[in-house]
Amino acid sequence: MLTVVVCVSGGGTNLQAVIDGIRKGIIRNTRIAGVISNNPGAYALKRAEEAGIPSFCVSPKDYKSREEYNKSFLKKMKELGPDLIVLAGFLVILPEEMTRFYKNRIINIHPSLIPSFCGTGFYGLKVHEAALARGVKITGATVHYVDEGTDTGEIIMQKAVEVKEGDTPQVLQRRVMEEAEWVILPQSIDRIAQKY
Repeated sequence: MLTVVVCVSGGGTNLQAVIDGIRKGIIRNTRIAGVISNNPGAYALKRAEEAGIPSFCVSPKDYKSREEYNKSFLKKMKELGPDLIVLAGFLVILPEEMTRFYKNRIINIHPSLIPSFCGTGFYGLKVHEAALARGVKITGATVHYVDEGTDTGEIIMQKAVEVKEGDTPQVLQRRVMEEAEWVILPQSIDRIAQKY
């Protein structure tokens, strides 16, 4: 069975998609060992609690240095013993030591069709604002492996979403989540779990 730890920073809609995916059998042979957030106020922690999943907050604000935070974060991760780490709207750059230790075992969901609108500074609504400013007709989401770069790892799955006349960044964000993110993140985890 694939043991997963999900890292989140905000509302946790992608976490919910994973929880629901396991419950409905879309994601097979998988269990969530824990949810880690850098934000004590993240609604994602409540979602984890409601699903009976152990949840933890490891916030950089609680440590004197980034190095101390990184050590604590890695220690908590190793305690949970994941086969796969899922970054589901996690807005913290992972320590290099973690990407090395869990090489090819960390995946991320990004709200664009990489290589468009990705990399440093492209997260959340900023991605959709940039897509609309550029005038693209198609956007979407990408699940990819995490490496040392930002959004540079091998692509696992992508799904395109149409940009519609009159879209606002918020409307587009919602459509990308519903039509792409919540579909391909569970599918990607299931695909990895079947090889496990």
